[in-house]
Amino acid sequence: MEHLNLTDIHRKLDQLLGAFKRVKEENLKLKADAENWQHERSRLLQQNELARNKIAEMLGRLRNLEQEQHD
Repeated sequence: MEHLNLTDIHRKLDQLLGAFKRVKEENLKLKADAENWQHERSRLLQQNELARNKIAEMLGRLRNLEQEQHD
C-alpha cells in the first residue's frame, strides 16, 4: 500500500464523511418518500372502496327499479 501523509488521510476522511452525510440524507429522504407513498396508497384504497360501494349500491337500486317495472 502506498504511503499516505497526514494531509492525504485528512482529505480522504473528509471525502468519506461527506459521502456518508450525502447517503444519510438520501436515506432519510427515501424513507420520507416511502411513508408518503404509503399514505397515498392507503388514501387511494379508501377512495376505491368507497367508489366500489357506491357502484354496488347503484346497481342494487337499478335492479330494484327493474324488478318494480316487471311487477
